[in-house]
Amino acid sequence: MDPMVPEEGSGALEDAVVELNGQASKLAGRIHPILQEAIGDLVRSMNCYYSNLIEGHDTHPRDIDRALANDFSSEPKKRELQKEAVAHIYVQQLIDTSRDPDAWPASAAYAAWLHEEFCSRLPPEMLFVTDRKTGERLEIEPGKWRKRDVQVGRHLPPAHGDLSRFMARFDSAYQSPPLNKFRQIQAVGAVHHRFLWIHPFLDGNGRVARLMSHALFKRLGIGTSLWSVARGLARDETLYKSLLAQADGPREGSRDGRGNLTQRGLIAFCKFFLDRSLDQIQFMSDLLEPSTLLTRMEIHVEEEIRAKRLLRGSFAVLREAVIAGEVERSKIPSLTGYGERGARNVTAALVNRGMMTASSHRAPLRLAFPSDVAERWFPNLYPANAGSRS
Repeated sequence: MDPMVPEEGSGALEDAVVELNGQASKLAGRIHPILQEAIGDLVRSMNCYYSNLIEGHDTHPRDIDRALANDFSSEPKKRELQKEAVAHIYVQQLIDTSRDPDAWPASAAYAAWLHEEFCSRLPPEMLFVTDRKTGERLEIEPGKWRKRDVQVGRHLPPAHGDLSRFMARFDSAYQSPPLNKFRQIQAVGAVHHRFLWIHPFLDGNGRVARLMSHALFKRLGIGTSLWSVARGLARDETLYKSLLAQADGPREGSRDGRGNLTQRGLIAFCKFFLDRSLDQIQFMSDLLEPSTLLTRMEIHVEEEIRAKRLLRGSFAVLREAVIAGEVERSKIPSLTGYGERGARNVTAALVNRGMMTASSHRAPLRLAFPSDVAERWFPNLYPANAGSRS
């Protein structure tokens, strides 16, 4: 499966890495660290939605919200997709909060951990695939390499008996050394492609590859809980899958690098992957720009006040949460201009509306983003027809 990394001296990739580094640093410094936690919850749900979409599972953001609140549908198929979403979000939260293994994300050990953590949380009825040729029902073993040969579209991944050897090569290619940090960032797309090319699990390889990319960006100091490449891949799914297939191709002559597979195809996919990552960082940077975010929030709050779902003074509390990360309850009377009882009424309405939350009735208030609120405060986070096929 050589080449494992894009060749050195690719100017387009080098420029993309420099830009990615700079934009990621700006985004990380834009939001108060406490508020980042709440934004992280929102982005994990978004990442899950788009990752599911790539798999052909269109789950409405509101159904994901309900599942996170342990409110599952009585309809079996919808309930399965909700449980799948909860499993994905749980695993990504482990990554975002540094509760994942010490193993390097681009490794066999980390891939097995991702697959086991995700699949072990799925309902039993989702841990099977059907062989298209024989109709045989095949069990998915969490964290275990496949025990049979498969075909993925036109691609024939390595024989199951060779998986350990291929994953060992995967491990050795993406460690540091031999790769320095700059080259590792260039190669995140290569890690993504070569893992899918090996296709070590019977099912779930795409999801594992996307979670692996998220974890790898985080370890390399690029990724945070504030953005996800999955949205960029899903929004350009046709090109994403086309470039994946193109990078599967054989070497095309002596000028196409060294090894069995195409270097040009690998570079094209790596450039696409970095471009989509940069696009998502810039998208979230624009959404989280404080003055424009507060303007969107104020317009929405005024509508909620006219509809008698919120009280006057609500925006002042929300604004404080954006700027300071959280709001001490003792400050709410001065922020709203009400006495203690009126301030409590403002707080209660914000909590009932789902815009604010707290760990206890005395703890500081923090922002929350239920899906209907997120649609107004963070436009275009989801497509207009989100969940239309669910």
